[in-house]
Amino acid sequence: MQPTLPAYDYVIAGGGSAGCVMANRLSADPAITVLLIEAGLDMPPGQEPAEIRSPVPSVIFHGTRYMWPDLRVVPFRDRDGDRFYEQARVLGGGSSINAQVGNRGIPDDYDEWERLGAAGWGWNDVLPYFRKLEHDLDFAGNSEMHGADGPIPLYRVPREQWPVFSTTLAGVAEKAGLRDIGDQNAVFDDGYFSPAYTNEHDQRVSASMAYLPATVRARPNLTIVTEAMVTSLTFDGMRAVGLTYVVGDCTIEVAAGEVLLALGALHTPAMLMRAGIGPAAVLAQHDIAPRVISEGVGKNLRDHPGTHLCALVKPHARMPARLKKSGHVAFRFTSRQEGALPSDLYMHCGVSSGWHGVGKRVAYFYFWLNKSRSTGEVVLRDKDPLSRPIVRMNLLSADGDAERLADGFRFIAGLLRDQAMSSVIERPFAVRFSPFIRFMNQVRAPNRIVMNALGRLLDGPAWLRRWLAAHVLSNAPGIDEFLGDPERLKHYLKTNVMSVSHVTCTCRMGAADDQKAVVDVAGRVHGIMGLRVIDASVMPSLPRANTNLAVMMIAEKLAVAILHDRATEGVAG
Repeated sequence: MQPTLPAYDYVIAGGGSAGCVMANRLSADPAITVLLIEAGLDMPPGQEPAEIRSPVPSVIFHGTRYMWPDLRVVPFRDRDGDRFYEQARVLGGGSSINAQVGNRGIPDDYDEWERLGAAGWGWNDVLPYFRKLEHDLDFAGNSEMHGADGPIPLYRVPREQWPVFSTTLAGVAEKAGLRDIGDQNAVFDDGYFSPAYTNEHDQRVSASMAYLPATVRARPNLTIVTEAMVTSLTFDGMRAVGLTYVVGDCTIEVAAGEVLLALGALHTPAMLMRAGIGPAAVLAQHDIAPRVISEGVGKNLRDHPGTHLCALVKPHARMPARLKKSGHVAFRFTSRQEGALPSDLYMHCGVSSGWHGVGKRVAYFYFWLNKSRSTGEVVLRDKDPLSRPIVRMNLLSADGDAERLADGFRFIAGLLRDQAMSSVIERPFAVRFSPFIRFMNQVRAPNRIVMNALGRLLDGPAWLRRWLAAHVLSNAPGIDEFLGDPERLKHYLKTNVMSVSHVTCTCRMGAADDQKAVVDVAGRVHGIMGLRVIDASVMPSLPRANTNLAVMMIAEKLAVAILHDRATEGVAG
C-alpha cells in the first residue's frame, strides 16, 4: 500500500519576491493550505543578518552565501568565456540582496505587454496592483498613483538632505536639459529625480520581511521550508500533481492541487525543460520525453546591459556620516539614435561606491540601456536537477543597442566634464567589472587594510592621486580615447558591458495560438493543467525599470487570478 503523500492546495517552488507575495496572499484564506519551498537560507523576522538589513547594497560584498555560488552566464554572442552571475538564493530572493530600488518603469512598458498578447496587463490593469503592494512614504497623498497601506515601503532621500555632490550633479543635469520630475513612479518624462528605495527607518524591507512577518508565518495553513532544492515535478497525464524536493540527505515528495513555479527567469525554464515542457530540439538533445513542445521556453531572455564611469570625490563633497544611502540622483533619458524609444537610457549615481577607504572616496555613475532589443536564451546543460542551466545573454547583440548605450556614455561623460562638476570631483575614469574588483570588494580583513591604505594615498599629492586613478583604479582606456573614437567605444561596450541582474521574459505570457508564449495571462502553462509560472519569466518584454516592483506586482495580480479560478472552479487549478 502506497503511503499518503503530504498534500497542499498550492505548492510554491521558489521563495523569492514572487513566492513570498504569493504565499502571503493565498494563505490569507485559512481554508487554503500552502507550502513555500526555498533553496536558500531562511530570514526569520527580526533575525536577519546586518548585511541583509543594511540600507546599502552591502550583501554583494559578502561572498556567495546568499547567492547561487556556481551560476555563470555567457555574456556575449561572439565571445567565449563566462562570468559569475549574482542571482539570489535566500528567502526574499533578489529583494534580499539587491540595490533596493523601487522603480515601476513607464506606462508604455505594460501597454506593450498587452500589444504582445498579454491581454489585461496594460498600464491601467497593473497600476492597482502597484498601489496594492506599496505604502509610499513620500507620495501616498497621490492616491490615484500610489498606495498608502501596502507591505512595501518606498522612500526617497529628500533633496534638502542631499550633499553638495548630489546638488551639483542635479544642477549640471538641468543645464543639459533634464528637469527634476520628482516622482519617477508617477511622472514618466525624461528627467532626474531622487530614486525610490524599498527602505524604512534606514533599513532594507525585502519581500520576505514585508510579506512573511511573524503574524503570517504563524498561520497554521502555511508551511515554509528553506535550504531545500526542488528537483522535479510530478504529473498525472497532462496535469501537474506535485513535486519532489531534497533537504540534506532526505528526498521528499508532496502532492499539490496546483504547482506554482517561482524559481526565477533562469531556473524556471530549466525546471520546465527537465519536465518535458520546452523546445523540441532541447528536449531531443537531452533525450527527454516531450510532454508539451513549447518553443518559447528559455527563449526571449532579456536584461539591461550597463557599464560604469567613476570619479574621485573631493573631500568636502564626500558622503556625509548622517546619510545611510549614497544614491541621491538618478536619470531617465533618451538616446539620440534614430528610432530610439523614450527613456531608453537610465543612470543611477552614488557619491560613495563601496564600504572601504577607496569606495568612500570614489563616486560611481552606473548607466544602462533601459530598453534593450537584444535577446538571449536558457538551455539545459544536462538532465541533472542539481546542474545550473547554460545561459547565453547575448548582450548588445541587436542592431543599434551598442550605439544607443554609447550615446549614454557620451552624455554622462559630458556631464562629468562640466566645469561645475570639477568643484566636487576630479579625474573621471571608466571601469570594467572584473573578478579582481569583485574579490577586492569582499568584506575581509586583508581587503580592509589594503583598501583603506590606498584610500589614504588618494588624499595625498595631486600627482599621486591622478596616477592612482589612471593606473590602479581604472582598468579601461581613458575617457578621452573613447570620446575621440566612436568605433573604439562601441567595441569596448560590446565586449565589456555587464548584466544589471534584471533577467526576465524566458516563459512569456501570451495567447494559446502564439508559438512563442509559454503561459496564458493567468500564468497557466499552455497545454498543462495544475501548473503556473508566477515570476519574472512571464514578462513579455523588459520594463524600463529595475524589476523587483514589477515582479511583486505580477505575483499580486496572479494571486487574484488564482483565487478567482479557485472560487469559480471550486478547486485549485
